[in-house]
Amino acid sequence: MCLALAASPVAAQEIAYEFIEVEIRDLDGGSERFVSGQSTGQPSAPVPEGVATYGPFRVLDGNRAALVDITDVRSPAAFAQMMRDWPQIALLEMVDVPGTEDDRANLRLGRMIRAAGIATYVPAGGSVRSGGVELFLAGARRFADRNAEFAVHAWMDEDGQEATDYAANAHENTKYLAYYRQMGMDFAEAASFYAMTNSVPHHDARWLSGAQMAQWVRLDSTEG
Repeated sequence: MCLALAASPVAAQEIAYEFIEVEIRDLDGGSERFVSGQSTGQPSAPVPEGVATYGPFRVLDGNRAALVDITDVRSPAAFAQMMRDWPQIALLEMVDVPGTEDDRANLRLGRMIRAAGIATYVPAGGSVRSGGVELFLAGARRFADRNAEFAVHAWMDEDGQEATDYAANAHENTKYLAYYRQMGMDFAEAASFYAMTNSVPHHDARWLSGAQMAQWVRLDSTEG
């Protein structure tokens, strides 16, 4: 793979999707939000062993780490420790990221990834789902093979309410829009992407390839 700087344009185009089981449970620290399983359209990327493990993170070498599991309330601390031990890490490969067991901790982790200036990359066969998508968006630069996969859907809170059950300007909605803005989206991009994810009920999932994700989110090119 050769990473270039060209960005893909954002365009609201129709995207094909299929459905898979989604799970949620209320935890003390925040709602659990993940998609349990990958689509069956292509082989999965192999999960690397790495040279060191920090929660769901595996250090691949001095400059790269991989995210290979669901995140939880301990993940921000695990990430912080990894960066203390391996301060030259600049790329996070997202191999199999089902989502999160703690949505609030997950958004905190995303802000930490962004602040560290780390790029995110989903290889061919890599799968980033549900709350994991917020972590992909955290990349200071974002790369995705056209044959990577993503799954998005509406969030649901501990009361069983989804985004559309709240006013558009309610904090439950604006906190996600604020997060997307912090991750580099302009207002129109953030609003369009958020509306698309919430058009899919929480108990379903909408699948997008890397090429399709580039129609909604500005990505750097892996070509060249």
